[in-house]
Amino acid sequence: MQLSLGTVLPSLWERAPLQTLLLLCAILLILAQYLERRRRHLNYPPGPPGLPILGNFFQMDSKNPQINMQKLVRKYGNVFCIHLGSYKFLIVTGLSLIKEVLVNQDQVFIDRPQMAINHQIFKSLGLIMSNGQEWRQQRRFALMTLRNFGLGKKTLEDRILEEARYLIEAIKEEKGQPFDPQFQINNAVSNIICSITFGHRFEYHDSQFRDLLKSLDNAMILTNKWECQLFNVFPRIMKFLPGSHQKLFREWKKLESFVEDVIKQHKEDLNPEETRDFIDAYLKELSKGDIHSSFKKENLIFCTLDLFFAGTETTSTTLRWALLYMALHPEIQGKIQAEIDRVIGQSRPPTMADKEMLPYTNATVHEVQRMGDILPFNVVREARVDTTVAGYHVPKGTMLITNLHALHRDPKEWATPENFNPEHFLENGQFKKRESFLPFSIGKRVCLGEQLARTELFLFFTSLLQKFTFQAPPNTELSLDFRAGITISPVSYQICAIPRVM
Repeated sequence: MQLSLGTVLPSLWERAPLQTLLLLCAILLILAQYLERRRRHLNYPPGPPGLPILGNFFQMDSKNPQINMQKLVRKYGNVFCIHLGSYKFLIVTGLSLIKEVLVNQDQVFIDRPQMAINHQIFKSLGLIMSNGQEWRQQRRFALMTLRNFGLGKKTLEDRILEEARYLIEAIKEEKGQPFDPQFQINNAVSNIICSITFGHRFEYHDSQFRDLLKSLDNAMILTNKWECQLFNVFPRIMKFLPGSHQKLFREWKKLESFVEDVIKQHKEDLNPEETRDFIDAYLKELSKGDIHSSFKKENLIFCTLDLFFAGTETTSTTLRWALLYMALHPEIQGKIQAEIDRVIGQSRPPTMADKEMLPYTNATVHEVQRMGDILPFNVVREARVDTTVAGYHVPKGTMLITNLHALHRDPKEWATPENFNPEHFLENGQFKKRESFLPFSIGKRVCLGEQLARTELFLFFTSLLQKFTFQAPPNTELSLDFRAGITISPVSYQICAIPRVM
């Protein structure tokens, strides 16, 4: 009697002892990895050897990713690859190579990768994770709408200065005693983008909004947990298992639900004759009913969420670093205050027109961004087609990481790369732009809110230094310890804001 292969294999599988099956699986995994390496192009970039399936998962340091990355750069050079599960990552270091991939090859590396955890949260929608024509339409509309509501205009500057006054009053209530500035700064910065997207600001004692900001902060940190990274490797298994990834999904769902509620309220009281904010403008675009357009309810939710997240997190984190650096460097803080007193005095708030006359203050803001290292590896891109980088073959689908941390600490570019030194951005007493300074990235996917962020950073920082001297609480030693998540943020700290008496 002739037996088919489909009958024999299941029979052997059922009779084989467990040890044999495990050994067979291990052999098959090793063989699969070997065949994958053989299929690679001869000029495939170098990189550390990894395990079957997991790749270099256990070689990544989620607590201090910058130091871990620099070790790999020293060993494998300015272009190398690492693997996490089925994902291939190309790491590029150095100004010329970063410009090559983000500017010269901008059409090759213009897309965002659809990694499992990002797809679970963002569903390839919105402004940050969308691609192609959908991304172009949504970005164009967002930029146009932001400009309509004051981006680059005096009206937005006035809105920031008004919020700065609220922030100053909130800090005065601390009466010079130690406090954690995270909540007040987050609320102040978030209120600017909220006034544009939602049409109003939130009071600092609003408990619902405070919980929302807490969810956002949790989401930033949870993303870097090992369970969340493992979700990218085994999404079908991990979605059924407990862990920090499940908490991450719950926190993002809270944010998403909040935005949905705001949109629902906007629909109920929408006035066709008046456009109050971004949501109103989007709802009116939706009413046109163009079936070939990417404008749909789901994109409204995620575009609004992206604006809220991006317009809150990076700027508020930078300002928290700024206050910490001021307390750690009182001599620099003193120079800034002397410059502010000389140019502005105490009788009026700062304006963007003062910026050229405050070169040391402006240089310090830039140095905070350099040393704060908010997005050390930029936002990940993906190769749309096969390409070549520095002579190496890069297959379609490879994910791109641009090493901004190394660029901003490069001893060839900065006189004292590891030290906080505003002189990096000064020449003959005047502010000097630096080509090797890219906190907002470059190319076609440069940060959409760069102009807003620059305005906020300068006005909030200058307003605070005009009114307060920041210092460590008595018998307390402040540190530069950080939390690694989507962004690099300082650990919670207490600080004293001493009102300046002129």
